[in-house]
Amino acid sequence: MKSVKVYGPGCKRCATTEKMVRDAAAKLGIDVAIEKVTDAKSIAMAGVMSTPGIAVDGKLVHAGGLPDQARLEQWLGA
Repeated sequence: MKSVKVYGPGCKRCATTEKMVRDAAAKLGIDVAIEKVTDAKSIAMAGVMSTPGIAVDGKLVHAGGLPDQARLEQWLGA
């Protein structure tokens, strides 16, 4: 099971990013545990300077704006 953290204050882009992660995981047949991180201090400590951010299995892979769907699938499949 992949561990995915979505960093952001809870804005529409953050919610869309979470849905994109769920959809990509379903498409790939991968089980994911998604944690939403909304605390500003925790977001900053993770190194996310622009939200939304995504970490997969503890590695920050994206920050700022919506992720590219193909890259998202690549991150989840790795």
